[in-house]
Amino acid sequence: MKIETAYLEDHQAKLKVEFDTDLLNNAKQRAARKISQQTKIPGFRPGKAPYNIVIRTAGEAAILEEAMEILIDDQYPKIIEESKLKPYGPGQLENIVSFDPPIFEFKVPLEAEVTLLDYQAIRIPYELPFVEDNDVDRVLKDLQERQAVLSPVERPAQIGDQVFIRLSGNRLEPEEGESSVLVTDRPMPITITSGDEISPTEWPFPGFSLSLINLTAGDQKSLIHTFPEDADFTSLRGKSAEFSIIVENVKSRTLPEINNEFAQTIGEYETVDALRNDIRASLETERREDYDEGYNDKIMEELFKLATWKYPPQMLDHEIELFKDQLGNRIAQQNIDMETYLKIRQLDEAGLKEEITPLAEQRMKRTLVLLEIARQHDIKVNEKELETESMRTMDRLSHMLPPDKVRKTMTDQFVQNMIGNIGADLLIKHTWDYLHSIAKGEVDDPVKIDPSLEGPE
Repeated sequence: MKIETAYLEDHQAKLKVEFDTDLLNNAKQRAARKISQQTKIPGFRPGKAPYNIVIRTAGEAAILEEAMEILIDDQYPKIIEESKLKPYGPGQLENIVSFDPPIFEFKVPLEAEVTLLDYQAIRIPYELPFVEDNDVDRVLKDLQERQAVLSPVERPAQIGDQVFIRLSGNRLEPEEGESSVLVTDRPMPITITSGDEISPTEWPFPGFSLSLINLTAGDQKSLIHTFPEDADFTSLRGKSAEFSIIVENVKSRTLPEINNEFAQTIGEYETVDALRNDIRASLETERREDYDEGYNDKIMEELFKLATWKYPPQMLDHEIELFKDQLGNRIAQQNIDMETYLKIRQLDEAGLKEEITPLAEQRMKRTLVLLEIARQHDIKVNEKELETESMRTMDRLSHMLPPDKVRKTMTDQFVQNMIGNIGADLLIKHTWDYLHSIAKGEVDDPVKIDPSLEGPE
């Protein structure tokens, strides 16, 4: 077997392979036997018809087509081994140069390659925001608000009341092709907050609740609001809208006292201090996760400046399909199918692909960089850690699903895929931990790896 290798610009290899004629002849004999087993040939038992009879019955083209499949199935692994290629995925027969001698051309996608410059020099300050007492107080206040006792009142609404209204809104000067309807008629409860407690995220705009003061059940009111240039809703910046309000009823709110008894109604807490400590711990975890996500982005931004990638188009195509499947799963949770989603977004399949391609490519490049760093420094997942995390996940699933659904879901293939995904996530996590230690300047010898991150001997 003779192999000529040519490397293509799209990180694929073109292989021109010349086989021994005997190999093709042998494959044709096997093909004829296979066809005679699958085709009823009068006068012969299955698989026993002579070669020339099979040719007359099935035709030489059918035998040759089957023989090529047999030959390629047999020889392709040897082709890859002899060519010393590292393929990303299966190759494809591109051309048949001749049958005498048999010369076939294959195109093989190659394993991705990442080249990184001196990323050990990356330094980024790590300044995790501290959880203040007033942060804990805000959560306690929210818990208190949720347990407020509502009582109907006949008086006009005042600060602290909850007012049940019907709200509608229209743009005053809609642009061409833009609907004038901003808010369809809908019921909603609004708690009136004082001027110094106005939230910048209040809907439909900050300070809206104050417009309900002194209104009583049955009152109607219209007001015009111009959204500032820094409004959260970018499509409304600088635009004016008219809102119509119908008051259905007004209720006073009585807040429970924040004491030990209150803490015990929230959960398994004996005291308010225990509740506060748990809130603080949760806020610290949440704040650290949010900060680390942004910190990771900063590190990756620096890594992108130092990295170059080579990957075949099939790898990006796979990532795009994965991205699209994940999008489909997310919108399905909102009871929206892909066809409806595309109509809402005024997109077709080609437009969706164009939109998600850069996102999928960036995600793929991030993963390739992290895996390359893990490879360079031999970062591994400890088997005990993988087992523990897998058992924790399975236990979580078993509590979330009914018993019959658990049995149907927990197939061997599902468990195997789940463990593989958990292992990949843990590897990425450990790699980020290592990159954090570099960026914080905590690693003197960048080649040293924390022993806890290494696999078993």
